[in-house]
Amino acid sequence: MFKAIVSAETLTSALDSISVLVDECKIHLEEDGLEIRAVDPANVGMVDLSLDAAAFESYEADGGLIGVDLSRLEDIAGMAESGQLIQFELDEETRKLHIQIDGLEYTLALIDPDSIRQEPDIPELDLPAEVVLEGKDVNRSVTAADMVSDHIALGVNDGDDSFYVDAEGDTDDVHLELTEADLIDLQAGPAHSLFSLDYLKDMNKAIPSNTEVTLQLGEEFPVKIYFGFAEGQGQVTYMLAPRIQSD
Repeated sequence: MFKAIVSAETLTSALDSISVLVDECKIHLEEDGLEIRAVDPANVGMVDLSLDAAAFESYEADGGLIGVDLSRLEDIAGMAESGQLIQFELDEETRKLHIQIDGLEYTLALIDPDSIRQEPDIPELDLPAEVVLEGKDVNRSVTAADMVSDHIALGVNDGDDSFYVDAEGDTDDVHLELTEADLIDLQAGPAHSLFSLDYLKDMNKAIPSNTEVTLQLGEEFPVKIYFGFAEGQGQVTYMLAPRIQSD
């Protein structure tokens, strides 16, 4: 059983966070909210999303599991204006999702969850450095790096307590440094890793510019990126594997 009413803005934020990495996903319809976990086909980027029942206008679920085509669901959500509500009801017998938006009715055929890529186990990593900054500073860093390279290095200067971004191109380089005064919070520790910029650009698309973003970093370790949405009732965690640099 699944019935829910949610704002178009909240639904779009959730879908965008997942669709930057995968085209289809499994959605766990838990009693206390939705949970989605997915990994891209190359096993480089992972996403873990939760959306509390409190983020919905109304929410009823009993622990089911459905598979969805994200692009089709995003197209439907795109029919709604930001202030409108979207209603969902799952037909258990036909395995179809009935969706209503202000008089518009849409029936979405679901995907067999068993045919969707297996959900990843997101590892618990004890990463020594943690940086908390505004979404707009993440965007600034990614945009600057994209001007010169397809890779981006993220790190923390343990000595002077600052977070830095480096990108080296064939002819031009970019270096951005944010001190403790520029950041919301910083727990300094040894950290420097190189990442594919394409993945960070995709993840950056889903990060609101006005939200707090937490990065956890280590030496040639994955980066964990956390941020909230839907007034804190939704949480997204990305994990991105590094490109190991040879000596």
